[in-house]
Amino acid sequence: MATRTFALNTEPHVAQVGDTALEFQPEVMGDDFMDAYAELREAQQPIGVDINDLANVDSGQLRAVSRALRAFLARLMLGESARLFTRLDVVKAGERLESFSDLAEAEAYAAKVRGGARVVDALRLPDRVLVELLEWVVELYGGGQRPPTSSGGSAQASPPAGRRGTGVSPSKASPRTRGR
Repeated sequence: MATRTFALNTEPHVAQVGDTALEFQPEVMGDDFMDAYAELREAQQPIGVDINDLANVDSGQLRAVSRALRAFLARLMLGESARLFTRLDVVKAGERLESFSDLAEAEAYAAKVRGGARVVDALRLPDRVLVELLEWVVELYGGGQRPPTSSGGSAQASPPAGRRGTGVSPSKASPRTRGR
């Protein structure tokens, strides 16, 4: 009778972003990961934005995608990291007036501030870092491949029609050396 032991991760995964350590769950069940990823896809599809191609996206759409991406990543984080990652601050003249976890509440509060205020992420990050975090958690929890709901999980295109070339590969065409 054969016995095989399977290890479970018990220590949180840590993403060091600047001076901030974001702790992620040691293990995530496959359906939890798939559910979170499906919610991310559902959130970005009505906006008409492909998270794999953010080059031609306007700022409003990018903010919506960023919020959805932050919510996805936060679902995989441990408590304190998730709260920091999704916290929104209402600021005026560089001073934090109030913090929220809900965008609508933060915007409503900011609209009431005399002289104007704006809503910013408490942990401000470049978009490239958000995308890198996405790729990292997909590698951690998804086995290195995006779930099949994304375009990245699609089958490869068929080779073009026609005959295959019969040329010799460069490695086979190179002269052989003797005596080495």
